[in-house]
Amino acid sequence: MQRDDRLAEEAVAWAVRTGDAGFSDWDAFTQWLEQSPDHAAAYDRVTAAVAEAAEGLPPHAPAAANDDHGIRPRMSRRWFGGAIAASLAAVLVFGVWRGDGTYVEETAPGETRVIALDDGSRIQLAGASVIELDRDDPRFARLEVGRALFTIEHDEGNPFRVRAGEDTLVDLGTVFDVSLDDERLAVAVGEGEVMFNPDRQAVRLAAGDALRSRRGADSYQRSRVAASQVGEWTDGRLTFDNASLDEVAAELSRATGATFEASPGSSARLSGSILVDPVRRDPRSVGSLLGVTVRRAGEAWMIDIP
Repeated sequence: MQRDDRLAEEAVAWAVRTGDAGFSDWDAFTQWLEQSPDHAAAYDRVTAAVAEAAEGLPPHAPAAANDDHGIRPRMSRRWFGGAIAASLAAVLVFGVWRGDGTYVEETAPGETRVIALDDGSRIQLAGASVIELDRDDPRFARLEVGRALFTIEHDEGNPFRVRAGEDTLVDLGTVFDVSLDDERLAVAVGEGEVMFNPDRQAVRLAAGDALRSRRGADSYQRSRVAASQVGEWTDGRLTFDNASLDEVAAELSRATGATFEASPGSSARLSGSILVDPVRRDPRSVGSLLGVTVRRAGEAWMIDIP
């Protein structure tokens, strides 16, 4: 996905969420706006496009007023949410709703989201994650980046498929966790079975099995994991098993919303299990929790093995 497409989809996702009368995560929204002037500009383009497309609708929108959360004046959020629903044509150009029936769900760092599918299946999306779904094919998902826990209603005649980078996973059971970044894919099965790349390696993974593969490579590594640990991040816990510092930093950033980075050139690996909330409250606490050193480096927290 190109940067401009990703930014447009982020803007539409925030527009939809802030348009909900029950939206309350203003701190995260403000943080996203302040990350770059491009973010505010993209958000303005979305709101303007929806307003223009909704001109033919009954005039239920009051004049813009100052928001009590410090966000600059915009349309009434209640009306705006309805306008988005009624004016999908206005946001098609931004890529979240696509003409072929696909749409994108995206989370900010530190955010999680539960996506309920029509067949009773459920996808729990971790922070800093992007997944593409298809209204015309509800038994398919494409994880573009990040992490997701799939709890699938099994249908032997119509198995659920997940595309993650260059790899394909086919549900043969119920619960499995998938993590994808620029370099690697990781899969762990909590219940039932999953088939990894049925048209290539055809690796069958049962409950307690885990698999890691570098993107674009045919090789992979299998291991065992406690089935109870699969998806435990949804309950606010992260467990690392011989993980590189880059992997640890990425998971901490995704889960907490703070930015962690591994010390450049470090080849250290570590194992351990931590609760996310203490690190979210104080990123320095990861030092004592995981036995690493933590120092401030600009906007990030740099971690290393002492």
